Amino acid sequence: MTSRILLLALTSASVWAESKLGKPLKLSQPSAIHEILATPADFAGKTVQVKGKITEVCQAMGCWMALVDPTDSSKTIRINVEDGEIVFPKDSAGKTAIAEGVLTKQELTREQVIAKAKHEAEEQGRKFDAKQVKQGASYYEIRGTGAVISGS
Repeated sequence: MTSRILLLALTSASVWAESKLGKPLKLSQPSAIHEILATPADFAGKTVQVKGKITEVCQAMGCWMALVDPTDSSKTIRINVEDGEIVFPKDSAGKTAIAEGVLTKQELTREQVIAKAKHEAEEQGRKFDAKQVKQGASYYEIRGTGAVISGS
């Protein structure tokens, strides 16, 4: 009986455990992902903190993760780091994360979009058709400095 209670306690503790990655978070409150994406120029170059459910993680190096807004599932933002700077656990999809970093605008040529999409498709095991890419693109992402990932 005692071993069952201990096993239950250890299982419960691991469900609630947090993983702190990178530098400690400095901001006291996260901004809503949908608010940042509604007016990204207002936040560009500034340190922001967001909270959301992890939908994807780089399966090669753990160098990025995508977070979906908890109130608007159509709004997702990527937290990107230099390889090895922070390694997001590859099995984190479905967990909750609070991430912090500087919001940056990325501008890519058509060729860069193709290369990036092809690379990500290979990492995630998805098909990719370069003919679908018609032009370059710009988007915003957070250059991550720290994150806290929890099981809920």
